[in-house]
Amino acid sequence: MTSRLNPYIQFQDNARQAMEFYRDVFGGELVINTFGEFGDASAPGAEGIMHSMLETPAGFTLMASDTPPGMEYKPGTNVSVSVSGDDEPELRGYWEKLSDGGYVAVPLDKQMWGDTFGMCTDKFGIAWMVNIAGAQ
Repeated sequence: MTSRLNPYIQFQDNARQAMEFYRDVFGGELVINTFGEFGDASAPGAEGIMHSMLETPAGFTLMASDTPPGMEYKPGTNVSVSVSGDDEPELRGYWEKLSDGGYVAVPLDKQMWGDTFGMCTDKFGIAWMVNIAGAQ
């Protein structure tokens, strides 16, 4: 897998409907995972979308989630840029440069789904997510 760069949109409780709409618009394969699949399935908000990814025949990739329980939804700041892949040195290099002088919201570290993931806002105010695929 090569590294990819794509938009990541955060919704307020309607990510499933939005991503199904985008699938109808662009075609392709849509994968959806809920918060409950990676945590307590009986917790409030467990049915919300933790992560979804649409890959289209035209080569577009669009990712989205619902706002996690306990986090504030901020319209206008709900789009990030995602960089993902399996080239760990390359992606860690991007992370180091993007986070330098910015704000780290989630340190780049191993996550419950098996990948290494981090979130930061660069020194220009752009939100970034870096995901390094774990062993398959």
